[in-house]
Amino acid sequence: MAAGKGGIGILAVVLVPVLVVMLSMWVLFFGGDSASACTVGSGTQINVDGIAADAAVGAYTHDQLVNAALIANAAVTLGLPAAAQTIGVQAAIGESTLRNLDYGDGAINPDGSVADSIGLFQQQSFWGSVAERMDPTSSASLFFARLPGVAGWESMDPSLTINAVQGNADPNYYTQFRADAVAIMTFLTGGSPAGAGGGGCAVSGDAKALAVNLVAAMGAGKLVLAEDRYAAEIRGVADGSASSICGIDVRILQVITIALNNFGQVGVSDLNRQCTGSIEGAGTESAHWINGGGHAVDFYSLNGHGLTGCDTDSMKLLSILDPLVPAGSRAGQAQCRTATYSHITQFQDTTNHLHFDVGFTDGPVANP
Repeated sequence: MAAGKGGIGILAVVLVPVLVVMLSMWVLFFGGDSASACTVGSGTQINVDGIAADAAVGAYTHDQLVNAALIANAAVTLGLPAAAQTIGVQAAIGESTLRNLDYGDGAINPDGSVADSIGLFQQQSFWGSVAERMDPTSSASLFFARLPGVAGWESMDPSLTINAVQGNADPNYYTQFRADAVAIMTFLTGGSPAGAGGGGCAVSGDAKALAVNLVAAMGAGKLVLAEDRYAAEIRGVADGSASSICGIDVRILQVITIALNNFGQVGVSDLNRQCTGSIEGAGTESAHWINGGGHAVDFYSLNGHGLTGCDTDSMKLLSILDPLVPAGSRAGQAQCRTATYSHITQFQDTTNHLHFDVGFTDGPVANP
């Protein structure tokens, strides 16, 4: 792989076993990325010839989708499970945007040599011959041949798994490409859309279990609370110490979990205002406050992008939530959106976050 993507060049071969141990310990203490439970894959060969010439998934067009299919098929040929298909595509997006490049970024390896990375996976010469690295199927096979050597890879954060195989410096580098990989595999396999419940992403209905997982996500840097007082609310639910006015509606915990299942990092700026004594905006009539509080969540960022309620990430999250949340759930920032929803009603709110609440409905969050 190219050192410009955090690569460590030739030393990767030596350091991979060490990285595997370190990353396995990271997963043991902090848990894997919840998105790893959202893998879409057929586990069978994809008909490459059946990909239409005008096919597109977002910015990815025909040739890139063909390369993704060839990667997925290589995993099947080697007898790997469906999860490997998505991981391989995710890796190649991060390395080459699924383009079979005959050049690298010219980065310098730790030993002073110039990286000679090429192909979909930007593999250097120690991976194989030029012909192998420039052939989509062969280069994918080189990647997948090393995958089983990553202990516990099927339960690890996908980015950490890829990092252990590729040997790049930043273990979280590939997280940003997860959603695209899932979307591409969904298209290629005709699977269910990525999201809560999609691809086997069932969401627990147990508040404490949800909160424990969210605490782990905070420790891993996947869930970021703008203020520690709101992080303390989640910790209180997790350890059972939350008072009657410091709880969080289980459905809000589910909504946050769904967001984590679909985005590499989630930023939350508000939860239970009654617990913190905050009276702002709608005051004591807010879903943040009523009935003990904690029936609303304000998201301020997704994947590190600030939210307005009408940006691409906000719209994506709302489209994922709409079929799952009970009718009467509400989203703020209506003034900057033209979209309509089946279950979500909308109201005007300041456009520096995405507000979502279930404070005025009794229905449950559904799992498909």
